[in-house]
Amino acid sequence: MFRFALIAFIMFFSFRPACAQEDGAQTAASESDQQISEFSLAGYGEKGKKSWDIGGKSADIFENVVKLQDVVAHMYGQNEDIKLTADRGDFDKQDGRVHVEDNVVITTTTGAKLTTDSLDWDRKNQLVSTKDKVNIARDNMVTTATGAEGLPNLSHVTLGKDVQVDISPKEGQGLKDKIVITCDGPLEIDYAKNIATFKNNVKVDTQDNLIYSDLMDVYFMKKDVPAAVEKSNDPNAMMMGTSIDKIKCVGNVKIVRGQNTSYSDEALYTASDKRIVLTGSPKLILYSSEDLSASFGN
Repeated sequence: MFRFALIAFIMFFSFRPACAQEDGAQTAASESDQQISEFSLAGYGEKGKKSWDIGGKSADIFENVVKLQDVVAHMYGQNEDIKLTADRGDFDKQDGRVHVEDNVVITTTTGAKLTTDSLDWDRKNQLVSTKDKVNIARDNMVTTATGAEGLPNLSHVTLGKDVQVDISPKEGQGLKDKIVITCDGPLEIDYAKNIATFKNNVKVDTQDNLIYSDLMDVYFMKKDVPAAVEKSNDPNAMMMGTSIDKIKCVGNVKIVRGQNTSYSDEALYTASDKRIVLTGSPKLILYSSEDLSASFGN
């Protein structure tokens, strides 16, 4: 159970002004006229270790809500820390929920960065969510969508709709062009399992191929992580890289390569050899500019 520490103006929570106690007609609006600067609040877990904190350059104290300006919050994990900043926000004193708006940025020590216009942080259930457009950048992969929900460290994220993932080539990777993946959504990214699942009208542009399907599982290569992180067996550790290992397509699969098109129920694309294996009633349509009639004895 969290222990709360109010660093600035803590006496506000232990007593009310005498006039407020004597005059029951005093309104909540008058009580909200409490303003402080350099507000800071922290939570502690087992053995007194700080698990999170939130602060602002100034705060307006209402009966149930603390309104903050220039918000800075931190979440301290086993293997990484998360920082959240925003221009303004509300801290609900009853349930501990935090809502922030304007120039919202989440950064993690493993290199992920999320930007959006507003965000809700549910500390009890360890979830962050937004209905606004989001941009998640990590290494050479940039993901954009409308609406998102996930763990605060971004190790598991579900993106709502209008999803686009741009993967740019890394130096020495051997790829000449970037890969673009789009779908209507949702997109579920599980960094601990190295997999991203795209749903509804999925399209992959690998420059050499166009791949379409109803559902697509994109498996990523595991990135190099410190030995201590790998041995910790932390299920939320960010171990997924941004290089594609393979792509599994399911449902109404269509693959376009130049002027040739193939159809199947399922397909498996392996990035190492750029090989595509079709299964489930495969059909291949070839286009040729040559006159093949002589080959058949006409």
